[in-house]
Formats: sequence, structure tokens, C-alpha cells
Amino acid sequence: MKKILLISLLALAGCTSIPIVEKFPSVPKELLVTCPDLTKVDPNTNKLSDVLEDVVGNYNEYYECKIKVSAWIEWYNSQQKIFNSIK
Repeated sequence: MKKILLISLLALAGCTSIPIVEKFPSVPKELLVTCPDLTKVDPNTNKLSDVLEDVVGNYNEYYECKIKVSAWIEWYNSQQKIFNSIK
């Protein structure tokens, strides 16, 4: 009788499910870095080459930031699709 009770308890314990809470994945650290501020042209500059240097540097900063933001959007959308498909 004790064996039957033990077996039935084990069988019932196997039938219960442990609730699993899905957790949205954490963001890669590379995508959490904010974009740097753009440089301002010195109003006292008389040389066009100095102005051009700041403008070119700002363009580079902008395009690097654009790539990071695009990577963030792509990562987020793909992770959200995976997360929603699990449910």
C-alpha cells in the first residue's frame, strides 16, 4: 500500500508544471553607448581648412552613430520576433 501511495505521489508530482517566466534578452553593451556630441566650429576661425576639418569630423561621427542606431533597431526587432514566437 505504501508503494502504491509513493508511486502515485511521484506520478502526480511529475504532472505539475513549474511556471517559466520568459525574460526579454538584455542589450549588448556596444549598443548602449550614446553618440558623442558634434564639434562646433570656432567662430574666430579664419581658415577654411579648420572649418572643413570640423565638418568632416562631424560627418564621420554622424555616420558612425547612424550605424550604431541601425544595429540597435535590427537587434531589437529580431529579438522581439524571437521572443514573441516563443509564446
